[in-house]
Amino acid sequence: MIAAIGATAGLHPDFSNQGDYGIPFNIVGASTPRSTVDFYYAAESDHLGYPIPSPPLIEGGSDRHILMIDIDACRLYELFDAQQGSGGWTAGSGATWDLRSNALRPETWTSADAAGLPIYPGLVKFDEVTAGAIRHAIRFTAPSTCGGYIYPARHQAGSGSCSTKPPMGLRLRLKASVNLSSFGTQARVILQALKTYGMILADNGSPLYITGAPDRRWDDDVLHALHTIKGTDFEVVDTSGLVNR
Repeated sequence: MIAAIGATAGLHPDFSNQGDYGIPFNIVGASTPRSTVDFYYAAESDHLGYPIPSPPLIEGGSDRHILMIDIDACRLYELFDAQQGSGGWTAGSGATWDLRSNALRPETWTSADAAGLPIYPGLVKFDEVTAGAIRHAIRFTAPSTCGGYIYPARHQAGSGSCSTKPPMGLRLRLKASVNLSSFGTQARVILQALKTYGMILADNGSPLYITGAPDRRWDDDVLHALHTIKGTDFEVVDTSGLVNR
Protein backbone atom coordinates (compact mmCIF):
# COMPACT_ATOMS: atom_id res chain seq x y z
CA MET A 1 0.00 0.00 0.00
CA ILE A 2 2.81 2.43 0.86
CA ALA A 3 4.51 1.77 -2.48
CA ALA A 4 1.26 2.37 -4.35
CA ILE A 5 0.73 5.70 -2.56
CA GLY A 6 4.33 6.88 -2.89
CA ALA A 7 7.20 5.32 -0.92
CA THR A 8 9.64 8.10 -1.79
CA ALA A 9 7.10 10.95 -1.85
CA GLY A 10 7.47 13.61 0.81
CA LEU A 11 4.70 14.53 3.22
CA HIS A 12 3.13 17.74 1.95
CA PRO A 13 1.03 20.23 3.95
CA ASP A 14 -1.72 21.27 1.53
CA PHE A 15 -2.34 24.51 3.46
CA SER A 16 -0.37 27.63 4.29
CA ASN A 17 -0.55 31.21 5.50
CA GLN A 18 -2.07 32.21 2.17
CA GLY A 19 -5.86 32.42 2.11
CA ASP A 20 -6.26 30.59 -1.21
CA TYR A 21 -4.19 27.55 -0.18
CA GLY A 22 -6.06 25.01 1.94
CA ILE A 23 -9.73 24.42 2.75
CA PRO A 24 -11.30 27.23 4.81
CA PHE A 25 -14.43 26.84 6.91
CA ASN A 26 -17.37 29.10 7.74
CA ILE A 27 -18.87 29.50 11.20
CA VAL A 28 -22.62 30.02 10.83
CA GLY A 29 -25.70 29.92 13.05
CA ALA A 30 -29.47 29.99 13.21
CA SER A 31 -29.56 33.51 11.74
CA THR A 32 -27.64 32.52 8.58
CA PRO A 33 -30.08 32.39 5.62
CA ARG A 34 -30.60 28.96 4.07
CA SER A 35 -30.03 28.38 0.36
CA THR A 36 -31.40 25.69 -1.93
CA VAL A 37 -28.65 23.95 -3.91
CA ASP A 38 -29.05 22.01 -7.17
CA PHE A 39 -26.72 18.98 -7.39
CA TYR A 40 -25.41 16.99 -10.31
CA TYR A 41 -24.90 13.99 -7.99
CA ALA A 42 -28.40 14.51 -6.68
CA ALA A 43 -29.17 10.91 -5.73
CA GLU A 44 -26.36 10.83 -3.14
CA SER A 45 -26.72 14.39 -1.82
CA ASP A 46 -28.67 15.73 1.14
CA HIS A 47 -31.48 18.02 -0.02
CA LEU A 48 -32.16 20.75 2.53
CA GLY A 49 -31.35 24.38 3.09
CA TYR A 50 -27.59 25.04 3.32
CA PRO A 51 -26.46 27.95 5.55
CA ILE A 52 -24.21 29.61 2.98
CA PRO A 53 -23.01 32.99 4.30
CA SER A 54 -22.57 36.00 2.05
CA PRO A 55 -19.87 35.96 0.93
CA PRO A 56 -18.69 32.44 1.88
CA LEU A 57 -15.12 31.26 2.30
CA ILE A 58 -14.59 28.85 -0.61
CA GLU A 59 -11.63 26.57 -1.34
CA GLY A 60 -9.58 27.82 -4.26
CA GLY A 61 -8.94 25.66 -7.31
CA SER A 62 -11.30 23.25 -9.02
CA ASP A 63 -12.81 21.49 -5.98
CA ARG A 64 -14.43 24.64 -4.56
CA HIS A 65 -15.49 23.12 -1.26
CA ILE A 66 -17.64 25.16 1.11
CA LEU A 67 -17.63 23.95 4.73
CA MET A 68 -20.20 25.37 7.16
CA ILE A 69 -20.34 24.68 10.90
CA ASP A 70 -23.66 25.69 12.45
CA ILE A 71 -22.73 26.36 16.07
CA ASP A 72 -26.38 26.74 17.13
CA ALA A 73 -27.61 23.45 15.67
CA CYS A 74 -24.27 21.62 16.16
CA ARG A 75 -24.40 20.54 12.54
CA LEU A 76 -21.85 20.38 9.73
CA TYR A 77 -22.72 21.13 6.09
CA GLU A 78 -20.31 20.56 3.20
CA LEU A 79 -20.52 21.24 -0.54
CA PHE A 80 -18.29 20.12 -3.41
CA ASP A 81 -17.78 22.25 -6.54
CA ALA A 82 -20.07 25.00 -5.27
CA GLN A 83 -20.95 27.71 -7.78
CA GLN A 84 -23.29 30.68 -7.51
CA GLY A 85 -25.01 31.84 -10.66
CA SER A 86 -27.93 34.03 -11.58
CA GLY A 87 -30.29 31.16 -10.79
CA GLY A 88 -28.82 30.41 -7.38
CA TRP A 89 -26.37 27.84 -6.04
CA THR A 90 -25.26 24.63 -7.74
CA ALA A 91 -22.78 21.99 -6.55
CA GLY A 92 -21.50 18.58 -7.42
CA SER A 93 -22.65 17.06 -4.15
CA GLY A 94 -23.64 18.08 -0.65
CA ALA A 95 -23.83 16.41 2.74
CA THR A 96 -24.67 17.24 6.33
CA TRP A 97 -23.85 15.64 9.69
CA ASP A 98 -25.18 15.94 13.23
CA LEU A 99 -21.99 16.66 15.20
CA ARG A 100 -23.50 15.05 18.30
CA SER A 101 -23.64 11.69 16.51
CA ASN A 102 -21.16 9.21 15.05
CA ALA A 103 -23.57 8.22 12.26
CA LEU A 104 -22.00 7.83 8.82
CA ARG A 105 -23.33 8.33 5.29
CA PRO A 106 -25.37 5.48 3.79
CA GLU A 107 -23.31 2.69 2.22
CA THR A 108 -21.92 3.64 -1.24
CA TRP A 109 -22.91 7.32 -0.87
CA THR A 110 -20.45 10.07 -1.60
CA SER A 111 -20.32 13.31 0.37
CA ALA A 112 -18.45 16.48 -0.53
CA ASP A 113 -15.41 14.18 -0.51
CA ALA A 114 -14.66 11.08 -2.59
CA ALA A 115 -14.57 8.74 0.42
CA GLY A 116 -18.01 9.81 1.62
CA LEU A 117 -16.48 11.22 4.80
CA PRO A 118 -16.80 14.70 6.30
CA ILE A 119 -13.88 16.97 5.47
CA TYR A 120 -13.88 19.38 8.41
CA PRO A 121 -12.99 16.84 11.14
CA GLY A 122 -9.85 15.80 9.24
CA LEU A 123 -8.45 19.28 8.68
CA VAL A 124 -5.30 20.51 10.42
CA LYS A 125 -6.37 23.72 12.17
CA PHE A 126 -4.08 26.39 13.56
CA ASP A 127 -5.90 26.66 16.89
CA GLU A 128 -5.35 22.94 17.54
CA VAL A 129 -1.64 23.27 16.87
CA THR A 130 -1.43 26.32 19.13
CA ALA A 131 -3.15 24.32 21.89
CA GLY A 132 -0.35 21.78 21.58
CA ALA A 133 -2.20 18.72 20.25
CA ILE A 134 -4.31 17.58 17.31
CA ARG A 135 -6.66 14.94 18.73
CA HIS A 136 -7.93 13.33 15.54
CA ALA A 137 -6.81 11.63 12.34
CA ILE A 138 -5.87 13.89 9.42
CA ARG A 139 -7.29 13.79 5.89
CA PHE A 140 -4.86 12.87 3.09
CA THR A 141 -4.86 12.07 -0.62
CA ALA A 142 -3.22 9.49 -2.89
CA PRO A 143 -2.75 9.56 -6.68
CA SER A 144 -4.57 6.31 -7.44
CA THR A 145 -7.09 4.32 -5.42
CA CYS A 146 -8.77 0.97 -5.92
CA GLY A 147 -12.39 0.27 -6.77
CA GLY A 148 -13.38 -0.21 -3.15
CA TYR A 149 -13.44 1.33 0.30
CA ILE A 150 -13.06 0.30 3.93
CA TYR A 151 -14.68 1.60 7.10
CA PRO A 152 -15.23 4.43 7.93
CA ALA A 153 -15.27 5.43 4.23
CA ARG A 154 -18.58 4.90 2.42
CA HIS A 155 -17.66 5.49 -1.21
CA GLN A 156 -14.94 4.72 -3.75
CA ALA A 157 -13.64 6.78 -6.64
CA GLY A 158 -11.01 4.52 -8.19
CA SER A 159 -10.55 1.32 -10.15
CA GLY A 160 -8.61 -1.91 -9.99
CA SER A 161 -7.75 -4.33 -7.22
CA CYS A 162 -7.50 -3.31 -3.58
CA SER A 163 -4.63 -5.78 -3.24
CA THR A 164 -2.42 -3.45 -5.26
CA LYS A 165 -4.02 -0.03 -4.76
CA PRO A 166 -5.13 1.65 -1.53
CA PRO A 167 -8.86 1.79 -0.72
CA MET A 168 -10.64 4.90 0.47
CA GLY A 169 -10.64 4.89 4.27
CA LEU A 170 -7.14 3.42 4.55
CA ARG A 171 -5.35 4.65 7.67
CA LEU A 172 -1.61 5.26 7.74
CA ARG A 173 0.38 5.92 10.90
CA LEU A 174 3.76 7.59 11.26
CA LYS A 175 6.15 5.03 12.68
CA ALA A 176 6.99 5.38 16.37
CA SER A 177 10.70 5.27 15.51
CA VAL A 178 10.63 8.58 13.57
CA ASN A 179 12.53 11.24 15.55
CA LEU A 180 10.59 14.51 15.83
CA SER A 181 13.05 16.53 17.89
CA SER A 182 14.49 18.52 14.98
CA PHE A 183 11.14 19.87 13.79
CA GLY A 184 9.68 23.25 14.68
CA THR A 185 6.69 23.35 17.00
CA GLN A 186 3.99 23.58 14.35
CA ALA A 187 5.40 20.67 12.35
CA ARG A 188 6.09 18.61 15.47
CA VAL A 189 2.48 18.85 16.70
CA ILE A 190 1.25 17.68 13.29
CA LEU A 191 3.69 14.79 13.20
CA GLN A 192 2.79 13.70 16.71
CA ALA A 193 -0.86 13.53 15.65
CA LEU A 194 0.20 11.34 12.73
CA LYS A 195 1.85 8.99 15.22
CA THR A 196 -1.09 8.96 17.62
CA TYR A 197 -4.12 9.04 15.31
CA GLY A 198 -2.67 8.64 11.83
CA MET A 199 -4.23 9.89 8.61
CA ILE A 200 -7.18 8.60 6.59
CA LEU A 201 -7.29 8.38 2.80
CA ALA A 202 -10.22 10.55 1.71
CA ASP A 203 -9.68 11.58 -1.91
CA ASN A 204 -7.63 11.12 -5.06
CA GLY A 205 -4.86 13.67 -5.44
CA SER A 206 -1.14 14.16 -5.02
CA PRO A 207 0.69 11.61 -2.84
CA LEU A 208 0.77 12.19 0.93
CA TYR A 209 -0.91 15.60 0.79
CA ILE A 210 -2.45 16.35 4.17
CA THR A 211 -5.25 18.91 4.30
CA GLY A 212 -5.58 21.90 6.56
CA ALA A 213 -7.32 25.23 6.88
CA PRO A 214 -5.42 28.33 5.70
CA ASP A 215 -4.36 30.76 8.41
CA ARG A 216 -2.04 33.77 8.28
CA ARG A 217 -0.31 32.51 11.41
CA TRP A 218 1.12 29.38 9.80
CA ASP A 219 4.93 29.44 9.51
CA ASP A 220 5.49 28.11 6.00
CA ASP A 221 9.22 27.62 6.59
CA VAL A 222 8.47 25.32 9.54
CA LEU A 223 5.76 23.46 7.62
CA HIS A 224 8.12 22.98 4.66
CA ALA A 225 10.25 20.66 6.81
CA LEU A 226 7.43 18.09 6.67
CA HIS A 227 8.69 17.24 3.18
CA THR A 228 11.57 15.32 4.79
CA ILE A 229 9.07 12.73 6.04
CA LYS A 230 8.73 10.10 3.31
CA GLY A 231 6.18 7.42 2.50
CA THR A 232 8.49 4.79 3.95
CA ASP A 233 8.19 6.50 7.35
CA PHE A 234 4.55 5.35 7.52
CA GLU A 235 2.90 2.02 8.15
CA VAL A 236 -0.59 0.77 7.30
CA VAL A 237 -2.91 0.19 10.26
CA ASP A 238 -5.34 -2.74 10.39
CA THR A 239 -8.54 -0.93 11.37
CA SER A 240 -10.94 -3.83 10.77
CA GLY A 241 -11.87 -3.88 14.46
CA LEU A 242 -12.47 -0.13 14.74
CA VAL A 243 -16.18 0.11 14.05
CA ASN A 244 -18.78 2.24 15.86
CA ARG A 245 -21.20 0.10 17.88
